Amino acid sequence: MSFLFDLPGSVAQASAAQGFVELESSGELMKGDPIVSPLTGAECIWYRFKVEEYVRGSRNNRWRTVNKGISEALFMLRDATGICVIDPEGASVTPHQKRVWYGSSSIPSTVPQHTSIWSVHLGGGNYRYTEERLLPQFPLYAMGLFRTVGGANESFNARQEVRELLASWKADHPELVKRFDRNDDGQIDMDEWERARGIALAEVRERQRERARQPGIHTLSKPTDNHPFLLSAKSQQELTSRFRWYSVGGLALFFLAGSGVVWALTLRLV
Repeated sequence: MSFLFDLPGSVAQASAAQGFVELESSGELMKGDPIVSPLTGAECIWYRFKVEEYVRGSRNNRWRTVNKGISEALFMLRDATGICVIDPEGASVTPHQKRVWYGSSSIPSTVPQHTSIWSVHLGGGNYRYTEERLLPQFPLYAMGLFRTVGGANESFNARQEVRELLASWKADHPELVKRFDRNDDGQIDMDEWERARGIALAEVRERQRERARQPGIHTLSKPTDNHPFLLSAKSQQELTSRFRWYSVGGLALFFLAGSGVVWALTLRLV
């Protein structure tokens, strides 16, 4: 995993700097149910799909979206230094794979192995299917908010946890009386309740110490400020090159437009 700025060292470091970072590694599924794209049933780490119907109108024809969806399931980046969990909600994604094909119903009955411009135009049907996927074990560039949650980075609230623990004990009143009724009157008096509170506090502090000893979980998600959140099949170098060409093209268009304005003004003045 390559840390391009603001994150010295490896992802395994519990003391790694928190904030806006760039990462490069390969994506992996987490334990549990796999992530499967609805249109093709293909396994992936992220998907986006759209189903459109070709509608013929009296004045014009158009494609109308009848179904769409996007994956928000967690996945992870991993290398020899550790793991970073990715929450893709709100990310701008450049996929590893994009497929477009056609069919005769809102649910595709067949899925082409390969799609090209010719297969798209010759496919036929009134429905158009678009599927984009990020694939496991493929290189992935990510930019977003890096945070470590849990472990020594966890912010503990002992008062709240004690309150919740005592509430759980109150819910089982017979067990509460059995445990803390020292004078056997069937009730919990003030002294007994204070003893219960002290024991609850001791239990909470021990639980917090145990959680603090556990390794933290590193996450990448959408920044809360105006920083971008990107997940891309293209590397940082490829993205930089693309944006550079966009800038050059935009500058060229600017000068061409400026020349056109000057030429038009010259004609009017003449």
